[in-house]
Formats: sequence, structure tokens, C-alpha cells
Amino acid sequence: MSQPDLNKLDPEQLRSFAASLLERLNEQGETLLQRDEHVQRMEKRCHYLETLNSKLTAEMSVLKRHRFGKHSEQLNVLQRSLLDDVVDADIAAIELELEAATEPASPARQKQQPKRTALPPELPRTLIVHEPDSTECQCGCQLRRIGEDISEKLDYTPGEFTVERHIRGKWACEQCETLTQAPVPPHVIDKGIPTTGLLAQVLVAKYADHLPLYRQ
Repeated sequence: MSQPDLNKLDPEQLRSFAASLLERLNEQGETLLQRDEHVQRMEKRCHYLETLNSKLTAEMSVLKRHRFGKHSEQLNVLQRSLLDDVVDADIAAIELELEAATEPASPARQKQQPKRTALPPELPRTLIVHEPDSTECQCGCQLRRIGEDISEKLDYTPGEFTVERHIRGKWACEQCETLTQAPVPPHVIDKGIPTTGLLAQVLVAKYADHLPLYRQ
């Protein structure tokens, strides 16, 4: 999906573009929720099969003790024959249930990682660097910067979209291998890309300007 040139859009078109971004985020959230529910169902089924397998294995052990245990020699020939027939039938039935319970289920489709569309590169960006308060480890050693995490948030000021580029440095201690990093700044929507400025604009346009979301 090609991104429009935001510098050439009027306020109405910018609102429409922001609404489409929010709608896409909601759709991705629903997709992830459905995948999580599918994973939970598969985990419950695996737990049920493990419990059933343990139960059937225990019953099999009891029946085999009845079948081959010493106490069977204390019965007469007729009683032992009848008991052996019943035990053999039970063992055969349990073996069939064990085979059915241990059959590999149809392989689930590999869970795909959602790919979020990158924000347009032509938007002006503001760098916001988050570093730890101290670069000295608790053990007394000096921390060394080994990398960084970068996340981008879409912001809106009247008539202009901008991007907040958050950079969180990773600092590690070579002595105790402790990783130190500044905490993630809180957001209204967890792991979402809209900032409070963009959300405020959407709410004002909907409830103050009476502009529906599909027209923003």
C-alpha cells in the first residue's frame, strides 16, 4: 500500500489518513486476539491428552498386574480363564485409546509475526533518547553500551503529522552480565503507534466537530 504525500493533503484528508491507520491497528489487534485464543485451545487439548494418557497408562499397569500377577495362580482354571479374557479385552481397548490419544494432531499453521507498515520516511522526525540515570552497575563496574531499541510514534499537530522516534539504549556490565535499559515510556494504547496528540485530535474531531471516524 503506497503512502500519500502528507505535505500535499488538506486537513480533511489528513484526518482520513489517521483514521485508516487507527482502523488498521484495531484489525491487527483482533487478529492477534484470535490467534491467542487458538493457541490457548491447543494448550488445553494437549493438557487433556497428557492427563488421559497418564490415566490410561495407570489402568494398563493395574490390568497387567491382574493378568500376570501371582494372585492369578490362586484361582481355579475356569475363573482364571474368564478373568484373563476380560483383562485382555480391557488391555486391548486401552491400547486403542492410547494410540488415538498419542496420534499427532494436524500441524497448526506456523504463527506469523504481524508486520506493521513503517511510517512514511518523508514525515519530519523528532529524536527522543532514553538512557539510564546512571551508567555505573550495582557491582561498581562501568556499563558499556551494546545497542539500542527504536520505536516510532505518529504524532499530530494542527495541520501536520510528525513522528516521534524513541531510542532506548542498551547498557551491559561485562563483569556480572547485567543488562540495564531505560523503561518504556507509558502510552495510552499499549504498543500502539498513535501519540496522545493524535488521539486527542481524533476525539476532538469526533465529539466536538461531529466528524465520524470513517471521514477522518
